[in-house]
Amino acid sequence: MRVWIIAVVAAIITFTILFEAIEGWSFSDALYMTVITLTTVGYGEVRPLDESGRVVAMVAAVVGTALLFGGVGIMAEVVLAEIGSGRRERRKMQEQITKLSGHYIVCGYGRVGSTVATELRESGRGVVVVDVLADSVDRAREDGYLIVEGDATDETTLLAAGIERATGLVATIDEDAYNVYVVLSARTLNRQLFIVGRANAPIAEARLKRAGANRIVSPYRMAGHRIAELAVRPAVSDYIDAALSRAHLSFSIEEYRVAKGGPLDGTSVGDLLARGIFTLAIVRGPGEYDANPPAERTLQAGEELILSASRDTLRSLLGGQASEPALGPTA
Repeated sequence: MRVWIIAVVAAIITFTILFEAIEGWSFSDALYMTVITLTTVGYGEVRPLDESGRVVAMVAAVVGTALLFGGVGIMAEVVLAEIGSGRRERRKMQEQITKLSGHYIVCGYGRVGSTVATELRESGRGVVVVDVLADSVDRAREDGYLIVEGDATDETTLLAAGIERATGLVATIDEDAYNVYVVLSARTLNRQLFIVGRANAPIAEARLKRAGANRIVSPYRMAGHRIAELAVRPAVSDYIDAALSRAHLSFSIEEYRVAKGGPLDGTSVGDLLARGIFTLAIVRGPGEYDANPPAERTLQAGEELILSASRDTLRSLLGGQASEPALGPTA
């Protein structure tokens, strides 16, 4: 494209100078004659041409025709190359990612990662999927996610996913070593990011913790715990699943941080109960809760609450916004 543009400009300058030198025309007349000849518009001559001028005009017409058709060919080639290589689609997707803020990044779109992405999207969060495998990228694209194709351990890839503006990151790669590197890179780029790391082996949990993960999940341990709970307390498990599922709109369990000057700052547990909201617990730290707090308990800014009510009630009271994850010690 640059070569073609340079050739067009060079032709205009060259034939303008030739018409000025051979015919003795003014610059404006020479430029006008050059443009109408190169573009083959067919206007009449500015002034009568002598033999030399006609030769210059014929050469200019041939050059103009070549540049015209050559430009069309170059344009078509560029467009086809953009479409065929996927660069245009990737550029549009990157523009959409650039506009995101407060989203979640899912690194690894396998069986676990795809489930995490689905749950996040159904909860109304923005999701960007990062994966280096072509099959995983294709599946994520078919599922309608924003994608950054690349190595999640590379800081450039994480920056392309908007990690500096993200709320959280979930590392769900099958290999523990990669998850540790992803967590380490992510924590370096965004100190406030809430990071959940997947640990397949028990030894990986300590490494993920040192790398900066806020929460560590072992799919196999969770599956075992889940099976045991279903065997012992099936009704309780079903209730919690229903409360956390986005498919059940009648009631919900939500986490909410009391913001200074927000709708809950200075209110009491009894005030919430009068509005149909049950305060199940107040979080004091990782694994530490004040369960069933008394009605006179006053809520203070910065406290983390576990609330239960109808989804419409929570949405109307809290403005439809659940809290962001607390950045406390790793659990």
